[in-house]
Amino acid sequence: MSAPRTPEEALAFFSRLNPSGIKLGLERVREALAALGHPERQYPALHVAGTNGKGSTCALTAAALRAAGHRVGLYTSPHLVRVNERIRVDSEDISDADFGLRILEVLERYPSAVSSPMTYFEFGTVVALWHFARVRVDVAVLETGLGGRLDATTAASPVVTAITPVSFDHMEYLGNTLAAIAGEKAGILKPGVPCVVARQAPEALEAILRKADEVGAPVRLEGRDFSGERQPSGHLSYRGAAWSLEALSLALRGPHQRQNAAVALACLEALQERRVTVPPEAARAGLASACWPGRLEEVGQQPVLLLDGAHNPAGVEVLLASLSDLYPGRRVHLVFGVVGDKDRGPMMRALFPACASVQLTPLETPRSLAPESYLSEARALCADVTAWPDADTALAAARKRAAGNDLVLCTGSLFLVGMMKARLYRNLGAMQQPP
Repeated sequence: MSAPRTPEEALAFFSRLNPSGIKLGLERVREALAALGHPERQYPALHVAGTNGKGSTCALTAAALRAAGHRVGLYTSPHLVRVNERIRVDSEDISDADFGLRILEVLERYPSAVSSPMTYFEFGTVVALWHFARVRVDVAVLETGLGGRLDATTAASPVVTAITPVSFDHMEYLGNTLAAIAGEKAGILKPGVPCVVARQAPEALEAILRKADEVGAPVRLEGRDFSGERQPSGHLSYRGAAWSLEALSLALRGPHQRQNAAVALACLEALQERRVTVPPEAARAGLASACWPGRLEEVGQQPVLLLDGAHNPAGVEVLLASLSDLYPGRRVHLVFGVVGDKDRGPMMRALFPACASVQLTPLETPRSLAPESYLSEARALCADVTAWPDADTALAAARKRAAGNDLVLCTGSLFLVGMMKARLYRNLGAMQQPP
């Protein structure tokens, strides 16, 4: 691969890295950051791991930090429509011009990334950490990829870490037990750095606490050191180390967001102790204004079109609870697509019987599982199941079956959510074109 010379060529260079490539290990990332003069040490950071809820927790925390007047860098993955979504400053995606320039700057200082390319996630992480330093963020919020211990983001230097609920996902990389997976996630813990831990299954919690004891990381545990409870009004009340807050409104929908909000508030309290000031009213404003697309996101009406990125059994469980809470008694027509390395069986057994119809679709990724390969499995769980050649016809079939008060739900993979959002953006752009 030849070295790019312009920002446009730099973006093309990045796009040619394998987006599905996974290489656990920190050596290359640490080497690159050293060549860049350790940009990750130029700002305090919050580092968040977990199986589900970590993206929402990052979004809630970043919104509160911004409401407090801080210049905030936010690094998340995966993206839904454009890779620029992964690197944000003050809620704005990095521009193509800045993205291309940052890639050139990284490659100039670390040319080994041309002769021996890093993975897509490794290189993107380095570019994000470099960009945050270049634009002088006051604080960064970093979401891990699939793991923790060997995840590229773990090369950062956080002042606070957090672990959201741990469940089964990416077992081929992280292990086949909750204890093994939680141990990998707990690899983000660092000596003396406080870690906020969401309520966990006993096996996962034991592994996290064992790791915290090994490295000397103080733990703030949900249910012991902080809590978030639903009030009769539907609002959230929070009790933590420093704050006792009532009548908190959440912009993010679903009952599970109360836990994510409580973890975010505990992170903000810990950041305050590390001289990242956040007044309680800024925390309140951030929770009420945070945006996290593709999670219980309504993008159409009559019938309601709902996009949700649930892609593992625990995520589907949360989704079903949210549907019962937000749309009680309404029939669901499902558009479902899944990648081949996911544990689809438990997802399907929980979700499909709750649906009036199921439309199976392939995804626009080499990892997609062909709908025909699990059609008979799906038909044993729902009476009305069809496999379609593409997402457009699957969505059209679901809409045709749906009455005005029904829901059309697209879920099973963030790839599917991104595909649907990209189509909606294209259609909106076409409608806005002059005749």
